[in-house]
Amino acid sequence: MFNKLIAKDKSFYKVVALVALPIAAQSLITVGVNMMDTIMVGRVGETELSAVSLANTFINIYHILCMGMSMGASVLVSRYYGMKNQVDMRKSVAIMLRLTISIAALFAIATAIMPERIMQIYTSEDVIIAKGVEYLRWSVVTYFFLGLSLTTTIVLRSVGKAQIPLLTSIAAFFINVGANYAFIFGHLGAPRMGVAGAAVGTLIARLFEFAVIFGYMVIRDGEIHFRLPDLFMKTKDLQHEYLVISIPVLISDGILALGNNSVAMVIGRIGAAFVAANAVTAVVQQMSSVLTQGFSQSGAIITGRTLGEGDREKAQDQGYAFLGVGLLLGLFSAAVIMAISGPVIRSYHLSPETAAIARQLMSAISVIMVFQATNSIMTKGVLRGGGDTKVLMVADNIFLWVAALPLGILAGLVLHLPAFWIYFCLKFDQVLKAIWCVIRLRSGKWIKKIKASTEI
Repeated sequence: MFNKLIAKDKSFYKVVALVALPIAAQSLITVGVNMMDTIMVGRVGETELSAVSLANTFINIYHILCMGMSMGASVLVSRYYGMKNQVDMRKSVAIMLRLTISIAALFAIATAIMPERIMQIYTSEDVIIAKGVEYLRWSVVTYFFLGLSLTTTIVLRSVGKAQIPLLTSIAAFFINVGANYAFIFGHLGAPRMGVAGAAVGTLIARLFEFAVIFGYMVIRDGEIHFRLPDLFMKTKDLQHEYLVISIPVLISDGILALGNNSVAMVIGRIGAAFVAANAVTAVVQQMSSVLTQGFSQSGAIITGRTLGEGDREKAQDQGYAFLGVGLLLGLFSAAVIMAISGPVIRSYHLSPETAAIARQLMSAISVIMVFQATNSIMTKGVLRGGGDTKVLMVADNIFLWVAALPLGILAGLVLHLPAFWIYFCLKFDQVLKAIWCVIRLRSGKWIKKIKASTEI
């Protein structure tokens, strides 16, 4: 099996890199925005840092749901792109955007009417709740801009249009940093808003991304050729196929988001120092995994195109090659974390207790990333690109809810183990999924047939 992990056709790596690297670069910019937010807010105080971190945990539920909707649509768009079926590409995008807007409205309403309740899910400390509420109230409109720009970005990548989103994200990074500088600290004539200023900076950056990326798709793009009137096009003949592929992804990612929030709830009840340390290490984990995210999405796109061309055997061979890439990226990510953990921790104004916890978490993350990178490229990439979304939905959540969460609760709230072991237990599902992915890939059962609509 080990010889299968290296692609025989060396041009495979060039094709993968051309798709993956722009996606990874954009992910790096996004993580850079998050990192600058935490650094700037961290300079205001650890309480503010904890509040923003926990508030964003709730917002990330919506972010993950958008990823689920768009990755489900990406599977279809990539397959139909391989078939040269532009009509069904537009229908897939129309269904995706309708779902995105509907779910954004639900999150916006919930955030507007009960921000205190949302924060109380994660912590019982009144001062953190108050600061988190302040952040959430400025984030209500952000859901719409975030969702539409994120989902549009992913479907554009499916047809080889990654450059526009990448350049837009680079510009949004500087806009976000400038807005944070102005509104968090009260510079350039702006009011000093603290935590709320971070939310305002994010809102401005998201509005810019939406205007450019969504605007490009509905005005200039010629591959999908989606225009605003297409949002109301008839999609009944494709809805079943979309639901079969996308809803398991949406449910899986949604339940996974709830699971991640349960992890945050456990962390929030261990103590404020653990929460602040986790906020610091989460950014490092995101930064070290940007390559993995790029190659994961390239796995879904390339697998979808290959199967759209009807070459099942080639898709299986590419699956093994992606598995080898995942293992190498995992080892690379672990090395990056260990190399940058010290300087990153020192860049924050952390108490000695929080810094000590952060160092333990960094060590745990470096171990977990080897397994996480391997399974992410398979579950979020190859297997999803093959249409194996129903099985992935079950596997994702069994490992999280049956293994990782119970072990994390036992380690953190019952046994009070060191931070390293608490985090390792909370992320143990990544180890189990990596093993399962190898078994599923070898079976060949992950390749599913996808039908086109009758209107081509």
